[in-house]
Amino acid sequence: MSASSSVIDTDLAEIIGRDLPWDALSGSTVLVTGASGMLPSYAVRTLLRLNDERGTGVTVHGLVRNGDKARRALADVLDREDFRLIVQDVAEPLDIEGRLDLIIHGASAARPSLHSSDPIGTMRANLLGTMNLLDLAVRKGSTFSLMSSAEVYGAQDAELELIPEDSYGGFDILNPRACYSEGKRAAETLCAAYSAQYGITSRIARFGHIYGPGMALDDGRVQAEFTAKVLAGEDIVLNSDGSSQRTYTYVADAIAGLFVILLKGDETVYNISDVDGLVSIRGLAEAFTTVRPELGLQVHTKPSDTGGRYAPVKAQGLDSGRLLSLGWRPLVDLRHGLARTVDSHRDEV
Repeated sequence: MSASSSVIDTDLAEIIGRDLPWDALSGSTVLVTGASGMLPSYAVRTLLRLNDERGTGVTVHGLVRNGDKARRALADVLDREDFRLIVQDVAEPLDIEGRLDLIIHGASAARPSLHSSDPIGTMRANLLGTMNLLDLAVRKGSTFSLMSSAEVYGAQDAELELIPEDSYGGFDILNPRACYSEGKRAAETLCAAYSAQYGITSRIARFGHIYGPGMALDDGRVQAEFTAKVLAGEDIVLNSDGSSQRTYTYVADAIAGLFVILLKGDETVYNISDVDGLVSIRGLAEAFTTVRPELGLQVHTKPSDTGGRYAPVKAQGLDSGRLLSLGWRPLVDLRHGLARTVDSHRDEV
């Protein structure tokens, strides 16, 4: 068994080992969009592992836009009878034959580079994609779950270290980089509007900064860049002073939080973040260098104009108190999570 699959197997065992009413999913049919992405693929694999370990009998539809990418990323599940791959742009109308109990919408252009190069495409998945899926949820009577983002909070007061679910700041709506933040905000409003008008159940998960197996190492986010640097045995060079703080959460803990929300939550929206993972970008870089101490890697600073590539927010830690009240706890701390991340990607490379 490869190191990558070993790490993921450990992650899945920890997720389904949590004390949750998993039987509520028995016999259900679930659609997961963006199924080849890091978070959605973990949702897919969690549901399929429940079938293997608990006999829950879930049927999983995985919707992707890029069929070739998905066939590589999901090669281990493609031939399963309880999984069906659907290749289609989520921004186009969709229908599923038969029952559909739950929709997990994770299709979104999360790469920062796309927010600058393809702002319209970024908004399409969040606006048209969410509306198409909510229309499907109305027709099928499905519960709807949106994978949202900490970026909906915008700029916050400098004194606020952890952002609660009801704290909304602003951003420049005429900056094309706002396409992702505004797209996610609009998607959340659509969830609330469809719930009010059609009575469907919506659950919104606002993820902080997530890292782990399945990250695309070229997607531009610092956790991916730092992983790639460690794998290459190269020093980490920061393009800023590295003072911006984020809550970094390991992917398995994040997906466990999603299922806690789905199976136990009664609020519309929940933050998902490991508050113990609140660290500056420089602190994160330094933590990455300790994963492979034998390499003697260093962190350097080289200020540069990154323009619209990075989110222009200094503090973006998320308050997870609402989720903690449901019994969720992160199991993988930053040190162990970074080690798992590097191990899994080292095997892939």
